[in-house]
Amino acid sequence: MFGFSFGIAGSFSLGGMVANLIDPIALTASRFMLSSIIIFLVIYFGTGFKREYFKNPWRYLFGGGLMSLYFVLMFIALKTATAVSTSTIFTITPLMSGLFGWILLHQTMSQRTAIALSIGAMGAVWVIFRADLSELLSFKVGRGEVIFFIGCVAHAFYAPFLRYSNQGEPPQIFVFGVTLSGAIVLIVLGWQDIEATPWLNLPSIVLIAMFYLSVVATVLTFFALSYASMRLPAAKVMAYTYLTPSWVVLWEFTLGRGLPSLPILFGVGATVVALLLLLRQD
Repeated sequence: MFGFSFGIAGSFSLGGMVANLIDPIALTASRFMLSSIIIFLVIYFGTGFKREYFKNPWRYLFGGGLMSLYFVLMFIALKTATAVSTSTIFTITPLMSGLFGWILLHQTMSQRTAIALSIGAMGAVWVIFRADLSELLSFKVGRGEVIFFIGCVAHAFYAPFLRYSNQGEPPQIFVFGVTLSGAIVLIVLGWQDIEATPWLNLPSIVLIAMFYLSVVATVLTFFALSYASMRLPAAKVMAYTYLTPSWVVLWEFTLGRGLPSLPILFGVGATVVALLLLLRQD
């Protein structure tokens, strides 16, 4: 999950660079299709496929729909929201994931875990309202932030659903089913947008981002999430997302975009405090 948070962080920064250069559905469909081809080859030359792995295929279709919704809304949000603000909103997912884990799996959380998740959520809220108390009191939220929050609800449900619906298949099988299903869903629903995309004339940064999103931010992070979801409570799995805003700040600085203001950094710091609390043994 530590590697997951770093890989996800890059998708916010690179996604922000290409959000206005390619249609979100076309970008997400292409990354899912490329990812499913890579995972297919890994499975084919590794463990191989078994018929029993594909019982109740609705699980893959539903999981693919959740992740498709998250990624499409993420790129729509990045058209107007910053990488730092969206990545900090992403840290609210552990709190929602803990709620869904309780509903689906009857998982409970310790008092310290609840406090840590609350601290992280408050840090996220501070960044969402741009560290401006007047905006918080008047509840001024940007359109991009609202759109991305809806996507985060879908992502938060995915982690406990993965464990709830698993029937003994290896993580790579579930990841393959989800990415392939996600690609099919997006191709069917967004064929016109995909067909209208000038694939041969896309800027090089879009191709770089597409490769990163397919290999690192999809294949590797999906494997990490699948592996961890089978071994940790849903809330703790997603707790590592609290590192994501810190990674994004580093990514943005490395890409020459500077650092956010000091008040914003206080909100990011709250997410680090939340992570440290969650990593302590109960």
